[in-house]
Amino acid sequence: MSGMTTPVRVTTAVSKVLAALLEDPEAERYGLDLMRASGHPSGTLYPILLRLQRAGWVQAEWEDVDPVAAGRPARRYYKLTPDGLVAARTELAALRRQLDRALGGSPETRPA
Repeated sequence: MSGMTTPVRVTTAVSKVLAALLEDPEAERYGLDLMRASGHPSGTLYPILLRLQRAGWVQAEWEDVDPVAAGRPARRYYKLTPDGLVAARTELAALRRQLDRALGGSPETRPA
């Protein structure tokens, strides 16, 4: 990790965004798509995406489209970086373990 990255505090809100990005790690997702997938409004989603970018977990780029021809503004696409993919999987697994402990054991030992 380089000194330029900032650590990410993985809150419930952040974990929903990471989970949405992990649904298809190779896919580039745009804001509205991620709002629907995470359940977050833009005012929650975009600051999280910015934090994930600063941490080096997510890359973002504008699509190369003519807004007039497309009939809509250009979209900014977000995708997990290789580091972000590893970090997201690690963080979500840790969160799941915490949840399992909080709920009293592993999924295998809990009654259905």
